[in-house]
Amino acid sequence: MRQIFLDTETTGLSPALGHRIIEVAAVEMVNRRLTGNHFHCYLNPEREIDAGAQQVHGITLEFLQDKPRFADVAREFIEFVQGGELIIHNAPFDVGFLNHELSLMSQAAIDSVCASVIDTLKLAKELHPGQKNNLDALCKRYAVDNSNRTLHGALLDAELLADVYIAMTRGQDSLLIDVNEPDEIIMDASGALPKAPLRVVRASEEELAAHAALLADIDKESKGACVWNQAEAG
Repeated sequence: MRQIFLDTETTGLSPALGHRIIEVAAVEMVNRRLTGNHFHCYLNPEREIDAGAQQVHGITLEFLQDKPRFADVAREFIEFVQGGELIIHNAPFDVGFLNHELSLMSQAAIDSVCASVIDTLKLAKELHPGQKNNLDALCKRYAVDNSNRTLHGALLDAELLADVYIAMTRGQDSLLIDVNEPDEIIMDASGALPKAPLRVVRASEEELAAHAALLADIDKESKGACVWNQAEAG
């Protein structure tokens, strides 16, 4: 099971207004364990960055001037995510921007090269209705350390999302049992499972004496109505 945790930073809120991706990061996880493999790139958007967006991620156009364009890294990016299950917080936003970038190159949509897309924001809302479910809130809820997140950043956010997702779906760990290595079970000659032998622990002399003394006290207090003595007499 190969999963890719993905995040982007952009020049603004909508590709329909001509906004572009300026940072993209993808972190690989296989069988619910991070592999250490990732894709990360800053991109020259060839347009201005909205002031509101810059306040969120802190990336300036000056910093991006010598960075590659999306078209320059698209092939490498697609090869990295191909066949994986994309896991994204607020997936419609990032998928919309990725598809916009790919459409400018006359390339197919991102979900055509990936196995599926999971939106962790939708998942979080189902698990915690009526609560804050942004990435910072989820980090706090699941005790994921996000102390280094002073600004949004695609690579850091993708890594934090991976930790949050593991915590959110903890019960799935039980599904990863290796079915190729079952425990050996030896049946008896009749084909039935063997019964475990019963272990008999006998009372010591001191314990028997203490038990008899207790029954005597009960018999005295109940004026001869101790049921254990009556059972033994019967």
